[in-house]
Amino acid sequence: MAMFVHLTPAVNVARVKRSGIRAVSWAQDGARGVYCFPVLPSYTLTHAWLRELSRHGGPGNLVAVHLRLPDAEPVRVGHYSGHGAGAHQVVTAGEAVRRVGALDDPRGWEVFVPRAVRAAEVHRVRPVSQAIGWRYRPGAHGTRPCTCDGCRVRGAYGSRRLRERLLHPLDGPAPPAQVLLARVEAAGDPGDPAVLCDALYWFGLRRRGPLHRLAPLAGHPDAAVRAALVHAVADWSTPGVDALLDRLADDPERGVREAVGFARR
Repeated sequence: MAMFVHLTPAVNVARVKRSGIRAVSWAQDGARGVYCFPVLPSYTLTHAWLRELSRHGGPGNLVAVHLRLPDAEPVRVGHYSGHGAGAHQVVTAGEAVRRVGALDDPRGWEVFVPRAVRAAEVHRVRPVSQAIGWRYRPGAHGTRPCTCDGCRVRGAYGSRRLRERLLHPLDGPAPPAQVLLARVEAAGDPGDPAVLCDALYWFGLRRRGPLHRLAPLAGHPDAAVRAALVHAVADWSTPGVDALLDRLADDPERGVREAVGFARR
């Protein structure tokens, strides 16, 4: 039997012991299952994902759920980046343990079980040190942090001060909403697509915005502007976003419809 560890918030322990681990994670091809990592001789490497997962893993501390799978169980193993030698491959659970254990640096590697894990397969649940592992990417400690929109975590402790100290040329802080609205109005009617797309890009870095002022752009003749509108408002908490996306979901341009579908994944 192959032994793996799955890290989950402590609030899930009762459910895991009762019903197992639900298949709620998504693989790169859309399959649903459970991510885990082989139990290695090194305690630090076994739990190396902990600090990175704790940035997104929900309230409270994480715990280690040890699970046993048959050696012949088909799983996927690879590096989270999915590139080169780390591309995900379908192998047996026993082979996944062997491959990861043979690596000089297994940090960032992962095993994906394309199904739920049954309660009978849960070997034990144990607490784990919360100060183990890498954050952002393996080997990131000691390097200048990136403050681009793709790397930073909104609302994370110290993220605002970090962003103000290390300004990123493309990712903010965004100009004030009134400045952006002035640019939209100055673009004319129906408006220069380049100017509108630039303003919508900056609106997309906000959590809320003047939706009623931007909604008319859903009828702009340029599909690029309509797609930019989708990306700008998709993550807003402003009331009316869902109704606007419903409207754009029926857009005659395929690229706009795909933008709506991607935003709602």
